[in-house]
Amino acid sequence: MGTNEIKFTDGAAYERYMGLWSRMVGDVFLNWLKPKSGLRWLDVGCGNGAFTERIADFCAPASLHGIDPSEPQLEFARSRTALRSAIFQKADAMALPYPDNSFDAAVMPLVIFFVPDPAKGVAEMARVVVPGGIVSAYAWDMPGGGFPYAMLMEELKALGHEALKTPFPEASRLETLLDLWTRAGLESIATRTFHVERTFSGFEDYWTTILGGPSVGPKLAALSAGETAALRERLRIRLAAPASDPITVSARCNAVHGKVAPSVRVP
Repeated sequence: MGTNEIKFTDGAAYERYMGLWSRMVGDVFLNWLKPKSGLRWLDVGCGNGAFTERIADFCAPASLHGIDPSEPQLEFARSRTALRSAIFQKADAMALPYPDNSFDAAVMPLVIFFVPDPAKGVAEMARVVVPGGIVSAYAWDMPGGGFPYAMLMEELKALGHEALKTPFPEASRLETLLDLWTRAGLESIATRTFHVERTFSGFEDYWTTILGGPSVGPKLAALSAGETAALRERLRIRLAAPASDPITVSARCNAVHGKVAPSVRVP
């Protein structure tokens, strides 16, 4: 998903910056969700298809759809071999272009804090999923510092720059997710927090990755040479990273799932 502040338009750069993280936490999420095979899936805010590919690989879906506001991201998703039979279209999470009861499962992966009205996004997922079907989401714990590049954001802020602005960061809190699912009338709601780690080959690998990040790349490119050098050194010190040694970075994600209740439907 994107906003006026952040535009995800480079699928390859996103893959290196966030796609690897998405697959790691997505695997943990699916292991917790344990969905049945043969379901009709909708990936809301599918981006470049990083998590959509995990659904295809591990869930044996009967059908697989994905929506996102970025056409370049969707083009990258369509290029994935595992997603050749998936159907992608440009659309808004708050106005899903599907009739009621179109899917057995809908998921919003690493997206809900980008949705200007999260409650409307959850209600839309509940609308297009059949009674008894699954509505789920997982999101980096933004207010709690769980974002994989939280350290980078902190150091940029210390230099006087705001790098990542999302419409509703509070939506990623565990208690907020529970409230959103409850207010949408969903049943059998469960929540959980996941921790994942990613190892970079060295500081240069980490630095090059963040330079291409869709949410921070333009901001980094606009820094003065002095600011860039200061940021680089501050990050190296905080990561305790000799140039050639591997670096392990951790992140924290909150997740929720629930079932659509028959009472949600109007006869």
